[in-house]
Amino acid sequence: MKRRLYYMLPDVPSARAMLDELLLARVEERYMHFYAKEGALPAGMPEANFFQKTDLIHGVGVGILIGAASGLIAGSLLLIFPPEDIAMRVIALLASALGGAVFGSWVSGMAAAAIPNSRLKPFRDGIERGQVLLIVDLPLRRVAEIEDMIARRHPEISFGGMEPHIPVFP
Repeated sequence: MKRRLYYMLPDVPSARAMLDELLLARVEERYMHFYAKEGALPAGMPEANFFQKTDLIHGVGVGILIGAASGLIAGSLLLIFPPEDIAMRVIALLASALGGAVFGSWVSGMAAAAIPNSRLKPFRDGIERGQVLLIVDLPLRRVAEIEDMIARRHPEISFGGMEPHIPVFP
C-alpha cells in the first residue's frame, strides 16, 4: 500500500537537491514527480504527468457512473416497451447500461482532460510564484522515515498533505 505526499519547495534548485536526497534515501525516481510553471524544470527532473496535472481519472469515474445510470434508464424504457422475447429484453438492458457507461466515461473524460487537477488547487498560487510541488509516492512503511528526513534537513519545505488513496493508473 502506498501513500502520496505533497511538499511545496521554494524554488527549482531546492527541488533538484530534494531529488538527489530522495534518490540517496532509495526512493525510486519513478515515484517522484515535480510540478512547476511551464518550462521551469530542468531536463533531468521527473515532471508530473498528464494524469497528475488534470482531472481525467476523476472525470472518467464520474462518467462511468452517470453513463451507466443513464443506460439503465434507457434499458428500462426498453423493458417497458419490450422487444419480442425475454432474452432480448435482458440483452437490451445490459447493452444499454454498458453503452451508457462507455459513452459517459468517454465524454466526461474528454471534458475532465481540460480541467486542472482539483487535488492540486491549494498549490496553484505557489506554483505561479515560482515554487515547485513535489509529489512522492511511498510505501506506507517508509512514510514516517521520509517525512522525518525532510523535516530535519529542510525546515523551509512545507508539507502539503497526504493522499491516502493513490489511483492505480497514473
